[in-house]
Amino acid sequence: MLTKFEVENFKNFGEPLIFDLKQTNGYEFNKECLVKGIVNKAIVYGYNGVGKSNLGFAILDLISHLTDRQKGERSYKNYLYAGSNCNMAVFKYNFSLESGEVSYEYGKSDFETLIYEKLTINNQEFASIDRRKNNTAFINASGAETLKRDLGDTLISIIPYIKNNSVLEENTNNSCFNEFMTFVNGMLFFRSLDQNHYIGFEQGANGIESDIIEKNNVKNFETFLNEAGIICKLTVVKGEDKTYLAFDFNGKKINFSDVASQGTKSLALFYYWYQRLVTPDSKVTFLFVDEFDAFYHYSLSILVIKMLKDIKAQVIVTTHNTSVMTNDLLRPDCYFFIDGAGVHSLSNSTEKELRAAHNIEKMYRAGAFGG
Repeated sequence: MLTKFEVENFKNFGEPLIFDLKQTNGYEFNKECLVKGIVNKAIVYGYNGVGKSNLGFAILDLISHLTDRQKGERSYKNYLYAGSNCNMAVFKYNFSLESGEVSYEYGKSDFETLIYEKLTINNQEFASIDRRKNNTAFINASGAETLKRDLGDTLISIIPYIKNNSVLEENTNNSCFNEFMTFVNGMLFFRSLDQNHYIGFEQGANGIESDIIEKNNVKNFETFLNEAGIICKLTVVKGEDKTYLAFDFNGKKINFSDVASQGTKSLALFYYWYQRLVTPDSKVTFLFVDEFDAFYHYSLSILVIKMLKDIKAQVIVTTHNTSVMTNDLLRPDCYFFIDGAGVHSLSNSTEKELRAAHNIEKMYRAGAFGG
């Protein structure tokens, strides 16, 4: 799991912004929201323009050079913080995995240009390169001894270079390295605001409706919509040119995309990914959903959070909806507020001892946590 993240000089984050998921408290309720003392389900709040979306883009930035997954290039315009003369954004990650602890740090001058990177596994430097000094990589991986260290003028990351060009021996650090790569390959960001958009996990896009049809999940999707309060009947129409999903109004069939509301389409996007999240063999390891309930009724927002609590992946969502800020769903160390000073949990934003019976939404609205 991701345990700590830090970013500096990226988009609106001029100063170092720290998101620490290990600073938890000993609450005796909703223990399932933590795994081994690390926040596994989190909701992030913040004023408009403070960087909730950019937090997700920053965390998922490593997808661009460590994997061949969907990179979301259009989200990374105006890459560097405009108010600084520094020509490099810095990203720092800490992960806790089955085989140990991983720290990964790198700097970029833009979305595609990697300047330096350093991977540390179980407090031992595993691989690094700093192109400000030379083009020679340091590699301390058993089984990678024959790899060429001088990478010339190429700007490739040495991490996938090691992964794709060596047969690593079986030992703890190499196992941890492989777990790190598996985790990164399973990271996913999605949102549905101006248009559907995702980063990570897969490469290429499949239509939402066609995906539901191909997976034979039309009936299941219909049930999901009904449970969400959208009472409807769905069917598949096979036309001469294409097959499409439709609402069935007593035998009259109307194309789903023609009449579905924005909220219903947003639910369809959630369902598209939920199919991939809920399976026992799901490969999704980390999920960031931006403005997850922008088009939802408050009761639907609660339903979706409950659904996300049941999946294995580490989940972070952003929202403005304080109706889901309740100890009935999560706990005070799983609700965060982002501002210019960083990302802080509610429990660490007050000296007051918070208990299960407290109405933390009411306290939040009254300014008890400084937000």
